[in-house]
Amino acid sequence: ALEDLGYAEAGGAVRLTLEGSTAKTGRWPVNVDGGLKAKGHPIGATGVSQAYEGYLQLRAQAGARQVPGAERALLHNVGGSGASATVTLLG
Repeated sequence: ALEDLGYAEAGGAVRLTLEGSTAKTGRWPVNVDGGLKAKGHPIGATGVSQAYEGYLQLRAQAGARQVPGAERALLHNVGGSGASATVTLLG
């Protein structure tokens, strides 16, 4: 997704992750709550789960997962085998 959204060149997302750019305190924190698979991938509720995490981050109420100074959240979700895709910006 980092590549598709323009945050990394093709094949560059691995490098960003290994250098810490996607960590909670990195330039582009990713899945600080563990992501949807860590939640059991609640089919049909994944977007709501993402929106709630973004809401908590922006209100500085995410506890140990809190991204310092969070002002914006980008939610990216793909349904099925790519049959639907959404990007939501909060902030």
